[in-house]
Amino acid sequence: MKIKSILIANRGEIAIRIARTAKSMGIKTYMFLSHHEPNALHIEHADEVIDVSDNTFINVYTNIDKLIEVALENKIDAIHPGYGFLSENPYLPRECERNNIIFIGPSSKAINQMGNKGLARNMAIKNKVPVLLGSKGVISTLEEAERTSEEIGYPVMLKAVAGGGGKGMRVVRKKSELALMYKLATNEAKSLFDNDAMLIEKFVENPRHVEFQVLADKKGNVVHLFERECSIQRKHQKLLEEAPSSALTEELRAKIGADAVRLCEATGYYSAGTVEFLLDKDLNHYFMEMNTRVQVEHPITEEITGFDIIEQQIKIAQGEAMDIKQEDIKINGWAIELRVNAEDVQSGFAPSTGLIEQMDIPNKKCLRVDSGYQVGKVVISSFDSLVAKLIITGKNRSEAIKNCRSVLNSTTIKGVKTTLPFFKQVMRTPSFVKGNYNTSFIETDLEQSFYQEDDELVAAAALAMQAYLNEQEKINSDTLSDKSVSAWAMSKKIKGN
Repeated sequence: MKIKSILIANRGEIAIRIARTAKSMGIKTYMFLSHHEPNALHIEHADEVIDVSDNTFINVYTNIDKLIEVALENKIDAIHPGYGFLSENPYLPRECERNNIIFIGPSSKAINQMGNKGLARNMAIKNKVPVLLGSKGVISTLEEAERTSEEIGYPVMLKAVAGGGGKGMRVVRKKSELALMYKLATNEAKSLFDNDAMLIEKFVENPRHVEFQVLADKKGNVVHLFERECSIQRKHQKLLEEAPSSALTEELRAKIGADAVRLCEATGYYSAGTVEFLLDKDLNHYFMEMNTRVQVEHPITEEITGFDIIEQQIKIAQGEAMDIKQEDIKINGWAIELRVNAEDVQSGFAPSTGLIEQMDIPNKKCLRVDSGYQVGKVVISSFDSLVAKLIITGKNRSEAIKNCRSVLNSTTIKGVKTTLPFFKQVMRTPSFVKGNYNTSFIETDLEQSFYQEDDELVAAAALAMQAYLNEQEKINSDTLSDKSVSAWAMSKKIKGN
């Protein structure tokens, strides 16, 4: 069945991104106007806007019943969940199937099997994809966690079975830390995913994090579009990605890619997906998890391969066979994605909200911008802090980095604090420039978390000096005042005598 209309069950830049491809395919798009974002930019890119702003009691992006109701009422053919929200909830595709709505994504069975870290791990083991030493099943009690951790040997990683986005994860380096970390991880997992079951794996110190983009159709054809390097992270949250990875040889790339494809073939997976791996210091790779959705960082893969991943998702969803062969997919150049978040890096990446007063981003051939904001739009705390994705390309890695510096020097965003100063610092850090970095980069390689221009340093020094002089003047004034009082008191005492 050809898809003629899509309900985009998301917001911000990914909603605009999906709409762009859908419109190029002649597909009508529907989006929501919610009370959270009355002036949201994404609704300006919809063919039809569904106003749910009068209902302040629900988050429509997480309400399956409401999504199905809207799709049926408006005779919409398909639902695209984007990323986050319900994108990896197996009940949404199940309800879509029950109501004859096309879900643009994998089957509910695949989401349940590969989105669950425990089941995915077992599937990897069954298909001879390397995994880290870990628990044989899910961990449901602290006693089980203690016993399993002793068997594996510290340090270990606690991982929520239903987790994602770095949530529900804690590193435990010694036995005395386990009870607290287990409580923190399970509480977070229960709150976010309504499932506090854990996995425990051997913790790899300072690994590299690489992921392979896969595409699979309903006819059994599976390919990968090579890898992305995602090692620049803070608290397991990705901040910068690049494609390809500077760590992989052609031989290792082919080996890991084959593992990713074999895993998808074994599970009957279809749609776009990402198979994630850790690399240790000896470049041994271990299956980590699979994301059964389009990733935030998918644009860098599009830039180096030339494939529109959203277009492929839509074609697969409507039953088309892929006309892509693995041997036809080539890496062309290098791409780096900078996630410009509304965060104050000088205050420990604290959230920053407010009205965007200025947003000047250069128009360069090497730059693609995916954003859900423009001047006059408001960044609020209800949703994620992503303001824009700067996707920067070059013929090779060194040129891509050079272009990143140029783009950053020409980009200004005011009204909210952003991570732009962080990226300026990254681009000047030797280990990153050399491509020799891992997930400990922020803690071990950065001298500071933000870059300051020379004039900013001079201004900061001047402010510090002025503050110092003001303090000295106050001290001197207080001292003189004390002496004056003391002399007056003394004169009164003498006259009294």
